[in-house]
Amino acid sequence: MTKSLRVALWAAVLSCMGANTALAANGVLSPNDYIGFTFFTGYMAMFAASVFFFFERGRVADKWKTSLLISGLITMIAAVHYFYMRGVWLDTGTSPTQFRYIDWTLTVPLMCVEYYLLLRPAGASSNMMWRLILGAVVMLVAGYYGEAVQPDKNVMWGIISTIGWAGIIYEIYAGEASKLASGSDNPAVKAAFTQLRWFTLVGWAIYPIGYMLLPGNLLSGMGIAPSNMDLIYNIGDAVNKIGFGLVVYGMAISDNK
Repeated sequence: MTKSLRVALWAAVLSCMGANTALAANGVLSPNDYIGFTFFTGYMAMFAASVFFFFERGRVADKWKTSLLISGLITMIAAVHYFYMRGVWLDTGTSPTQFRYIDWTLTVPLMCVEYYLLLRPAGASSNMMWRLILGAVVMLVAGYYGEAVQPDKNVMWGIISTIGWAGIIYEIYAGEASKLASGSDNPAVKAAFTQLRWFTLVGWAIYPIGYMLLPGNLLSGMGIAPSNMDLIYNIGDAVNKIGFGLVVYGMAISDNK
């Protein structure tokens, strides 16, 4: 993720968090319902990205076709869930927490699989892939328990969730994944791996920020309404999932041989 993209993302989040975010009700989208807007734009953007990745799959070398397929599946799964989430928001004006975590439980492990597919030509082991997936599952299950099942213990579950995320960070910055990328003789793979790491380190950090807005958590007293969590999550999903796929696509096109 480039510096300008990170700055733009945070500027959008901060400006919208200070805006009037009137809740939707009875299936009607209010003109100043910025959260509702992001549900709609997220749905259409990720659906369009899926179509793009599926069509462009035929342009890349055979060894990268699965990577493009996974990129398309990630954004397609997210688009389907956003279709339902925007319905929940319009009908009730409440956060579609269950749908969101179902989405993440499917798409985040697939994003971890992208690391394995990227490094498989360099000798990545299936054990590396499963370690990344395990970290994702721990991160998501603990996050769900802290947000929806035992919100009174959200700090404890947040710590457990962070351990899962830290395991992923270790793997891609100091573990097998990092070592394989450093030793790769493919400059396109090296560049893509570096960009994906930025998405995982910086882009994914937007989710714990939303989580820490929960009552009783670290940011709960900052005057930011908990409903703005959906705004944060929606922007993060679109940037991270589409961006992840575009990095893989750019690598596959540049290494089309």
